[in-house]
Amino acid sequence: KPCVCQFRRGRCDQTCVARMMETNFYMAALNLTGRRCLVVGAGAVGLEKIEGLLACDAEVVVVAPEADREVAELAESGAVEWRRRPYTAGDLEECFLVIAATSDTDVNIAVYGDAEARAMLVNVVDVPPLCNFILPAIVRRGPIAIAISTAGASPALAKRMKSQIAELFGDEYAALALMLNEVRGWAKATLPTYQHRKAFFESIVNGEPDPIELLRGGNEPAVKELIATAQERHGS
Repeated sequence: KPCVCQFRRGRCDQTCVARMMETNFYMAALNLTGRRCLVVGAGAVGLEKIEGLLACDAEVVVVAPEADREVAELAESGAVEWRRRPYTAGDLEECFLVIAATSDTDVNIAVYGDAEARAMLVNVVDVPPLCNFILPAIVRRGPIAIAISTAGASPALAKRMKSQIAELFGDEYAALALMLNEVRGWAKATLPTYQHRKAFFESIVNGEPDPIELLRGGNEPAVKELIATAQERHGS
């Protein structure tokens, strides 16, 4: 297939990905609320990335001469800012990260180079060597987010794993997370050390009866009783 990376081999010989599997990625969760994020490209792939950023309350700027109908509608509604023109390096100013989602190799390489020069986070979709961060597949359950990454080796495998994990971790996990969050303030004010707080929460999560099974059965009162019992035991 044609080369799409900075090495410009003409025909892809996998030079750029030879060491990708040896890369140990530093996994982190970013708070994008109110941060300006740039998406270059406004086709189907661009739309997917835009929607992911909006779901995290980012301020999204889109640069593209043309846009799919869904992206144009987001711009018309004010959900995103659409700069209806080709990309320029100045588009990166005041942005926290950039995602390039175009089919133009020269544009993708330019975005990567300009972002790297600014020490910015940059992801060129489906070209791992033109990324200093990669986007894992995400399973979301309320406040819980589970990330699946194959280091760019196989998005199809990551998609399969996402489906299986989604079946394994249902809404009951989100419900328990919210219930535990409600007693974090009590734990911090009452229990003197990290180890005491750790023991308190683990006694609930790993307790008997199993809170997950109780929630699966719709028995939320029993979980509240389990938490109250743990508070009495650990707070005394």
